[in-house]
Amino acid sequence: MSLEVGIVGLPNVGKSTIFNALTAAGALAANYPFATIEPNVGVVAVPDERLKTINQFIKTEKIVPAALRVVDIAGIVRGASTGEGLGNKFLSHIREVDAILHVVRCFAGGDVIHVEGSVDPIRDIDTIDTELALADLETVSSSLDKAERTARAGDKDAAARAEILRRAKAHLNEGKPVRQLEFSPEEKKIVKGLGLITAKKVLYVANVDESDLHGEGPLVQKVRERAEQEGGSVVPVCGKLEAELAELDESDRNEMLQSMGLTEPALATLAREAYRLLGLQSFFTAGPKEIRAWEISVGATAPQAAGVIHTDFERGFIRAEIYALEDLKQYKTEAAIKAAGRLRAEGKGYVMKDGDITHFLFNV
Repeated sequence: MSLEVGIVGLPNVGKSTIFNALTAAGALAANYPFATIEPNVGVVAVPDERLKTINQFIKTEKIVPAALRVVDIAGIVRGASTGEGLGNKFLSHIREVDAILHVVRCFAGGDVIHVEGSVDPIRDIDTIDTELALADLETVSSSLDKAERTARAGDKDAAARAEILRRAKAHLNEGKPVRQLEFSPEEKKIVKGLGLITAKKVLYVANVDESDLHGEGPLVQKVRERAEQEGGSVVPVCGKLEAELAELDESDRNEMLQSMGLTEPALATLAREAYRLLGLQSFFTAGPKEIRAWEISVGATAPQAAGVIHTDFERGFIRAEIYALEDLKQYKTEAAIKAAGRLRAEGKGYVMKDGDITHFLFNV
């Protein structure tokens, strides 16, 4: 999958610290070719305990987790929509990603001076939302003129597009993001083609102090209330702590987490939530060479899942043989699962479930 999340926020809110910790070599799992692909794009493993469970029953040479691409977009300042602070360039980067991680500063004090002079997460969210809405308003206005002209010539597709654009424009004029509007599946395809920034799903990342690792303080609560109003969610992350954890080897990292009463880095939760935000789920393949989690969209069929491994698998798809992790835990081996009649043969119309352990049969 080539879906990407973009990290946005005002300057000096800890955005790059969190990005660097997320993409630090080996920060979340072994055996994944972690890399910062370009100066501002990284590949992040999605931690999944199910891989270790499969490995208890199926021995393998390596374990490969699912992954997602994360783009670090430079800080957006007030006036970005009119070109302030290279605004246009950064806004075009946000247009290219599939979902947004919005980093908000939720701690007072510290050495870093806030760009607005004081810490107020809701004001910060409003500042970013306003810039993104203004940028979208410009896009919508120019697209609407064009769509209305084409619609007058009798083009039905243009008429449908114009109707969506009118609704989006009215919503944006009220300072509200397009993602809050309800669209039919057909309309969603049109909206996606418009490249509107405020149509993208958002996950808030509350950058907290070490004294508030679980995000229970008043500043994070304000962000939670805002996210609930928008049907979104919040992940509290202490950027400073995560940066330190990312530099440690596994045993030291586990020791440090234990001493703080934590079971895993907050970035593990963030990676999983970002994965869900993109509408992704995992299926597994397991054998002596590797146990691997593969990324597929929720709703993908068995042939589409096969195509993620190799296009030939989709083209020559015959069937998928699937069992569940619970079956593996109960029967211990694939042979025993088969003997118990728990190995399912699924055809072309089968919709994959999260966690399916799968063998594909194909003929090319």
